[in-house]
Amino acid sequence: MAGHSKWANIQHRKGRQDAARSKLFSKLSKEITVAAKMGDPDPEKNPRLRLAVKEAKGQSMPKDVIDRAIKKAIGGDAESYDEIRYEGYGPGGIAIIVEAMTDNRNRTASNVRSYFAKCGGNLGETGSVAFMFDRVGEITYKPEAGDADTVMMAAIEAGADDVESDEDGHWIYCADTDLNEVSTALEASLGESETAKLIWKPQTRTEVDAETAQKLMKLIDTLEDDDDVQNVTGNFDIPDEVAEAL
Repeated sequence: MAGHSKWANIQHRKGRQDAARSKLFSKLSKEITVAAKMGDPDPEKNPRLRLAVKEAKGQSMPKDVIDRAIKKAIGGDAESYDEIRYEGYGPGGIAIIVEAMTDNRNRTASNVRSYFAKCGGNLGETGSVAFMFDRVGEITYKPEAGDADTVMMAAIEAGADDVESDEDGHWIYCADTDLNEVSTALEASLGESETAKLIWKPQTRTEVDAETAQKLMKLIDTLEDDDDVQNVTGNFDIPDEVAEAL
């Protein structure tokens, strides 16, 4: 098994600690509303909505805020959002995928393009970097869920494809179409997961130095600060000593 990127762990904790709750909740609410609008408003009958609600709960979003986002879709007064994927190269030639939900394509495209340009990167065409990633389901558990062997066996029985474990927790991967089924099966054996979501998983990672890492973080932070941007993924790996310094 490939070792899980240490930087991903640090970045995950940093996001939990530093993200402005109002902005985070706004993005989570948008995903819940869109999921409810596109399918059944009952999370048990709508896999995408179930996963969105699960992610919101994992980020400690209050139940009344979650319910309000669903009711917004049911009431028919929810904004219409387009889901768009942008692809490009950041500093050091790092491949980056940006997922957005927007009610104004021109505004979002212009903003994303300017972020890349100002931070030493360039926006490419759709498909220009996606071939370097796999679209998969990712389910995460805290270390307390069990040791590596226990989690591995549970993942195999649930139909997962791969598991990465270290002292910070467990990352279980499955086919994107199997995420809801695998997540549900794992809950029966390991309990409630920390997160369960679709991600772009890099096929390989490029190690970057301190200077490139700083430029990359500036670009990623700028992108994530945009209200239209939902997720940002790159195929970089930051060495432990560089990550700790950052």
